[in-house]
Amino acid sequence: MDQTYGSLAERLLCKWEEKKAKAATTNDTGSLNPPPRLLVAVAGPPGSGKTTIANRVAGIINSLPPENNSPKAIVISADGFHLPLAILRKLPNASEALARRGAPWTFDGHAAVSLVRKLEPQAHRQPVLAPTFDHAIKDPVSDGLLIEADVDICILEGNYLLCDEPPWDEIANLVDEKWFVHVEPDLACRRVAFRHLAAGIEATMEEAVRRAKANDLVNGEFIVSKSQGRYDVMIESIESKP
Repeated sequence: MDQTYGSLAERLLCKWEEKKAKAATTNDTGSLNPPPRLLVAVAGPPGSGKTTIANRVAGIINSLPPENNSPKAIVISADGFHLPLAILRKLPNASEALARRGAPWTFDGHAAVSLVRKLEPQAHRQPVLAPTFDHAIKDPVSDGLLIEADVDICILEGNYLLCDEPPWDEIANLVDEKWFVHVEPDLACRRVAFRHLAAGIEATMEEAVRRAKANDLVNGEFIVSKSQGRYDVMIESIESKP
């Protein structure tokens, strides 16, 4: 996948230069104003490798020499928009909500859209706070990530960012680049099951696989069906070589 990461990073660098040229304006002192941030949405089923792709691409961009006036990139995970366990436990269908955590209705999609809108303004960049997800406590952390005003490229990654159902459907029109990561279900199942086991969500691999098939793969089918035709780039996720 290294070649893919490099190609994607190069694509964003080109998009960034295009955006800078298009938005070039001067302020009262005669110097150039910073252009609006470049916003990228990376979507795909659980276990597709969205997080790895986003982080590797951001890492390549951030490793470029600063003397080249290279952009600064950051990754923002939609995991921070999980509804807290305390809220799920108060729902009338609490048992289902806990078992199906990760389904679209167990996220605060409106808050996710609101964050993208805060990042999108065309002038006068401001620092923006975003939630994160603490896997140790299995809950989101409000304002866990500070997106500084000097961040040029925001790579948002999450399951439902390109879905055509409200409120998620608004995001595609707010971002500059839309990437969808395709993964074979068997590979996604293995990855997610290992993740559940490592996080202590399930005690055995058999239970972890059962959970992945009952929830994560179901969500994955929904994501694929609801994201059709809503992306600029399709990325094929493959098994990493040892």
